[in-house]
Amino acid sequence: MELRHLQHFVAVAEDQHFTRAAERLMVSQSGLSASIRALERELQTPLFVRTTRRVTLTEAGRALLAEAERILAQVRAAHEAVAAVQGVLRGTLALGAEQCVAGVHVAELLAAFRRRHPDVEIRLRQWGSAALAEEVAAGRLDLAFAYRTEVDPAQLRSVPLTSEPMTVLCHPDHRLARAGAPPAPRDLGEEVFVDFHPDWGPRRATDAAFAAAGVRRTVALEVNDVHSLLDLVDENLGVAVVPGHFRHKRGTLTALPLRDTGESVYETVALVPAPRAASPAARALMALLDNGGA
Repeated sequence: MELRHLQHFVAVAEDQHFTRAAERLMVSQSGLSASIRALERELQTPLFVRTTRRVTLTEAGRALLAEAERILAQVRAAHEAVAAVQGVLRGTLALGAEQCVAGVHVAELLAAFRRRHPDVEIRLRQWGSAALAEEVAAGRLDLAFAYRTEVDPAQLRSVPLTSEPMTVLCHPDHRLARAGAPPAPRDLGEEVFVDFHPDWGPRRATDAAFAAAGVRRTVALEVNDVHSLLDLVDENLGVAVVPGHFRHKRGTLTALPLRDTGESVYETVALVPAPRAASPAARALMALLDNGGA
């Protein structure tokens, strides 16, 4: 099995199209097709279902994709490790982050990293915490800043950054704001909730707090960005339970601590590969973070 065969396979799987993958790889379409056929012959199974419009992965292809991405990430890390030993950090830093994570100022950290390592290309992706964990485990991201997530220690390490209590945000005219007392989950069972998609860290922390209290809640207004959540609460369309630092994001809203949540807090972590799999760029970024981003 040749490395280029895996590179070609991953490109076709990503683009779901031989022509587009060939253009991206700057190889001929016939050469790309021959590479995939050689890989299929070696594995003795089809990897793609081909149609006139696109190609999709077979079950065997899906199984191979995760391993192929991991192998290619390890090869890339090996090249970058050799360059680092030679005194120059090169390659790519692929970083993932949720919106508005606490404990790290992502833009400032990346700016400091670029000043120190100008030859490293920085790529940033925003997703929910569960997706970020999967991307780091698969080698598609070097590390990620996310909500505390259950991880396989053989593939990932979870490095704590900070933790904070959950806060209720509501309109100043809302009954909770007028009462002024910190509510508990049992006081909010009948409320209309604004929240993020289930994969997001704040949503998962809130769901955990309400589940621990034995209180069911319904998220009527589900959004995918912080500003939309704040706008909806600002129009008194619902309340939101969010990490404590969100109270500084919209001064017109009332913020009340959420009480009686036990150990349910919002904990931000850095998700990084096992030490032997971490890229030099990931290690350099974490060292910079440990030094306060200076």
